[in-house]
Amino acid sequence: MYCDFYSAADQNQDLPRFIHALIEEIKRFDFAPYTKTFDTLFIGGGTPSLIKPAHLEKILKTLSKKIDLSKLTEITLEANPGEAPAKKLADFHSLGVNRLSLGVQTLEPTLLKFLTRIHTVEDVFSTFNFARKAGFENINCDLIFSIPGQTKTIWKRDLKTIINLGPEHISAYSLTLEPETKLNKLVKQGKVVMPSSDTDAKMYQITRDILTSNGYEQYEISNFAQQGKECRHNLHYWQIDPYVGLGPSAHGFDGKNRYNNVCDLDRYLRIVESGQSPVENSYIVSEKEMTHDLIGFGLRTVNGLQLNRIAKNHSVQIEKELGRLEKWKPFILHQNGSLKLTGDGFAFADAIASDLMVIGQ
Repeated sequence: MYCDFYSAADQNQDLPRFIHALIEEIKRFDFAPYTKTFDTLFIGGGTPSLIKPAHLEKILKTLSKKIDLSKLTEITLEANPGEAPAKKLADFHSLGVNRLSLGVQTLEPTLLKFLTRIHTVEDVFSTFNFARKAGFENINCDLIFSIPGQTKTIWKRDLKTIINLGPEHISAYSLTLEPETKLNKLVKQGKVVMPSSDTDAKMYQITRDILTSNGYEQYEISNFAQQGKECRHNLHYWQIDPYVGLGPSAHGFDGKNRYNNVCDLDRYLRIVESGQSPVENSYIVSEKEMTHDLIGFGLRTVNGLQLNRIAKNHSVQIEKELGRLEKWKPFILHQNGSLKLTGDGFAFADAIASDLMVIGQ
């Protein structure tokens, strides 16, 4: 289950109104199609650590009337350094939140500014220490590489500094250009130059080498964890398991149908307050789309793609396609009914997945 705390600038005055709307959405939501037990809750998107513990308590109490919260083994809260005071973190922990995900991104002040992050490097260490004192024994640090101006030396330093902090989980993502963003516009205008693909590949290799040699097992392309500390919630996404999404811009999947809520906060508030559902789109997932999702996400994980989850006719097509992918053979392990990538193969996961998505073409 995922509670999406939509991010919008200068909207703090709407927070109580938003919490009320989210609670109303939970009350009206039909959980019946979700027959499996909910075992994870991810409170993310925006900066949910800014809400009051009393707000979170109301949300959890509302959920408890709809589902069995006693089965939750992992409750994650996203937080930005400098925006999660010690007392608040302790209160969140007392409410059952047992995993914290910190948006560190980088420990280089100039790069934080480039990424328009408002926290300081000192905020990273203080917030991490607050979390430990609050009782959190499962902390993730989000990091980004391939930032314009970021050298391999800076990246190595960041990785080693975070490792010394001792988080149980580290996510390391390559900065990518997204359409309609300020960064994408600056790149198109020639005002910002992104690192080359070769530099990106080298930084990715540095990431794998340093983290795996320091006790962090890679279980997904961008995610590394100490033993037993993998993010169970994200594993559900990658395994294409059903999940509920609540809040503006949230997405959900019941095993057959996908849906997404309206993105705009004002629209979301107006719709929910008028007694209507905030779901903007809903559709049945086709056999082809399910296969593509299983391929794309499966190959990103160490568990790989389980072929028995794919329609038989699609599985046959994939088997045939494997015979024609000579260039990828050194990176693919085909055994015991599954397709997995080697450690080096992770660097080519997207390209390999794309070549295997022959279904319906």
